Amino acid sequence: MAENAEGDLNSNLLHAPYHTGDAQLDTAIGQWLRWDKNPKTKEQIENLLRNGMNKELRDRLCCRMTFGTAGLRSAMGAGFCYINDLTVIQSTQGMYKYLERCFSDFKQRGFVVGYDTRGQVTSSCSSQRLAKLTAAVLLAKDVPVYLFSRYVPTPFVPYAVQKLKAVAGVMITASHNRKEDNGYKVYWETGAQITSPHDKEILKCIEECVEPWNGSWNDNLVDTSPLKKDPLQDICSKYMEDLKKICFHRELNSKTTLKFVHSSFHGVGHDYVQKAFQVFGFKPPIPVPEQKDPDPDFSTVKCPNPEEGESVLELSLRLAEKENARVVVATDPDADRLAVAELQENGHWKVFSGNELAALFGWWMFDCWKKSKSGNADVKNIYMLATTVSSKILKAIALKEGFHFEETLPGFKWIGSRIKDLLESGKEVLFAFEESIGFLCGTSVLDKDGVSAAAVVAEMATYLETMNLTLKQQLVKVYEKYGYHISKTSYFLCYDPNTIKRIFERLRNFDSPKEYPKFCGTFAILHTRDVTTGYDSSQPNKKSVLPVSKNSQMITFTFQNGCVATLRTSGTEPKIKYYAEMCASPDQSDTALLEEELKKLIDALIENFLEPSKNGLIWRSV
Repeated sequence: MAENAEGDLNSNLLHAPYHTGDAQLDTAIGQWLRWDKNPKTKEQIENLLRNGMNKELRDRLCCRMTFGTAGLRSAMGAGFCYINDLTVIQSTQGMYKYLERCFSDFKQRGFVVGYDTRGQVTSSCSSQRLAKLTAAVLLAKDVPVYLFSRYVPTPFVPYAVQKLKAVAGVMITASHNRKEDNGYKVYWETGAQITSPHDKEILKCIEECVEPWNGSWNDNLVDTSPLKKDPLQDICSKYMEDLKKICFHRELNSKTTLKFVHSSFHGVGHDYVQKAFQVFGFKPPIPVPEQKDPDPDFSTVKCPNPEEGESVLELSLRLAEKENARVVVATDPDADRLAVAELQENGHWKVFSGNELAALFGWWMFDCWKKSKSGNADVKNIYMLATTVSSKILKAIALKEGFHFEETLPGFKWIGSRIKDLLESGKEVLFAFEESIGFLCGTSVLDKDGVSAAAVVAEMATYLETMNLTLKQQLVKVYEKYGYHISKTSYFLCYDPNTIKRIFERLRNFDSPKEYPKFCGTFAILHTRDVTTGYDSSQPNKKSVLPVSKNSQMITFTFQNGCVATLRTSGTEPKIKYYAEMCASPDQSDTALLEEELKKLIDALIENFLEPSKNGLIWRSV
């Protein structure tokens, strides 16, 4: 009897016109309960409705996700602005509509789908299930789908898109975000992440296709459709073969006595990093047993981001000490980023920042190119790239060595699409990076890749050991030759979009309307660039060379003392990030003085421009 009563209640909920006093919300509730076939997420909305939680219903149902620096990303759970079965179906229907318009051969070339190991029991939502639904929507429309049969590193999807000549691909991942999140990362036929105008056009198409089509929920198609293929073996072996292009000392690697520890941070990386090391001639790295296998709760770390440093690398460092391994490599949960630590002679660990690792990678990739190039290779054909908030060390190396350096907007999607352009015009790109430990050695993949970077770091450490040098000692040599670049990057958490907007608008109207600050505390500002509005005081026409990025906040200040500092919002998390770097010439070698100057400037930046106590900003917990 009770069961029937419950059934009646649900049936009334399902068919009742909702009278919350908000017509938009009433419509959204009706749509959700009609369209969602996942019992767990449907129940979440029904419970909110039953309990009269109109504000939360509005928050969940009356807005949509938009494309940030890494595609669609949000918490898993019920609602149109969350990641769940229904929103992934809607997103894929929009993708189908847009791709059908862009490619007449869409149904010949097909689409790639990969996924990581995230999941949430309360929403019955996992990356694997979302990947199956993505595939189902397309299979139901007779599109061939290359769906990986198990979890893969994120770089495998863009790599597969290129190798299989597919029109596009999606990776279901939220990378190193907190465990509650998931995401939908889209790659174009080039193998680079989508940029404007594709992202805006896809969103328009999603808006036009919100009601699930017949067949969109039919995930059985993944097991029954002849149009579904599993690219895992083929792509993995081709990827490993291509890795050989950036391996320069295989024989040395096979003989080294150096030991390496690898943590895969409860994600996808273990098997793939093991294979990559073997391709480079190494014995497999020693895995951190507690973090080797996928765990969607990331139960041994407070957050699954290796960028957080020593506090999250604890298990790796202790294992390395026990095993007498001097170098630790850690890939983030979807294996597209890499953290590196090295044991120093004083018994302490040096955890390298993304900018420090880039200095080493830049030196290494150029040095290997020089030693292996053919006689007619021209240094002027060589390029390296970095995002604009990253260290300018590659610029300094490029100026001295004669190759080209370019910078892009933050986000590897900009790097990937620029590399594609350079390759098409016959240029060679050796290395690209973003300071948040995202590295790309070579151009087999057009996105950051922690798997290949881990093997390259191991080879670099092996080579340096034959010269009696550590990674840290070599870093000092790079700085001595090209100039010290001392940087610091951190962030504040801010969950209120209005506060964020107010902070940046104040900087645009500092002492008077439409006037940027001329000083930060006692530090004089030489130039200001505001990529949000397209203004750059250093350009003759006052227009930013980097494309305008209206959807995110980003202002860069160049100071009289040679420091460059940027304030920006994160494209994937509720953060205001700050980046500051002192760029010194090779004759300025007093690092203590440079560090002191940088610290004072950052303190002034926080106090005068971000005003954390006044704005209720939450300091990053260290």
